[in-house]
Amino acid sequence: MTMRSVMVLALALAGASPASAVEVLTGTLRSVAERGEIVLGYRESSVPFSFVEGKQPDGSPRPIGYAIDLCGEIADDVQTAIGRPVRIRYAPVTAETRIESVTSGKIDLECGSTTANAERRKQVAFSPVDYISATQLLVKRGAGIASYRDLGGKTVVVTTGTTNEKAVRDQLARLKIDAQVVTAPDHAASYAMVKAGKADAFATDDVLLYGLIATDAKDGANYTVLPDKLSYEPYGIMFRKDDPELAGIVQQTFTRLAESRALRWTYERWFLKRLPNGERLDIPMSNDLRVSFQLLGLDGGE
Repeated sequence: MTMRSVMVLALALAGASPASAVEVLTGTLRSVAERGEIVLGYRESSVPFSFVEGKQPDGSPRPIGYAIDLCGEIADDVQTAIGRPVRIRYAPVTAETRIESVTSGKIDLECGSTTANAERRKQVAFSPVDYISATQLLVKRGAGIASYRDLGGKTVVVTTGTTNEKAVRDQLARLKIDAQVVTAPDHAASYAMVKAGKADAFATDDVLLYGLIATDAKDGANYTVLPDKLSYEPYGIMFRKDDPELAGIVQQTFTRLAESRALRWTYERWFLKRLPNGERLDIPMSNDLRVSFQLLGLDGGE
């Protein structure tokens, strides 16, 4: 679905009665129109993609981040396609519950740090790539761990429901390293296990590790991310599969943001400029991600 198609659909719906307008829609768009709301799934500690900062006016958690901004743009285009505004509601998800939340209809878009791989595409659909990461290790400085080869007899924590667990287990088996792999429910809990001495290392996507360090003003400087990379992790916004209307809107949102340069500005806001706590991640856009954005329409000179 192109932007022109979205506008044509919106104009057609504008001239229709509420009941007949809903009949024109299918899939998620129809569900959103009937409910009068679109539900965005957010993560509590996936800095800078999706995390909680303060409270909303009604006292509920206030989700912010790079993926939240992108989902907000998609929600705007969904409302344009429907032909009227709808409420935006946020619902928390974890790495373990996010896919089921999408497939069951509990949320319409998952706005987090989710790897778009072939196995997951059997259950859900993804937006164009919005970030490219890799599995790495966070350890305490001075702990005597310089690479995965130093993990013999150590404990490595991973977040439940992530692709990082398989990457770590495969690497340990390949190198015949005897290390214990344990799990925690979310990234903040995994990081807390390392800080409490319950784990010697935390394995997850590099950018999330940098985000945890940057937002830990008290102790972050005591931890470092090792350079070894174990996996390729292309991120995307997750939504229900076999929904061509929504898939078309998601695609045209990313194209619109690329062509207007807003995609680049949104990236810079969260990866180069100061986070709400005043810290910076200072992660320039990778060449692979830049090429991906250029294919969507971002000016190659940007």
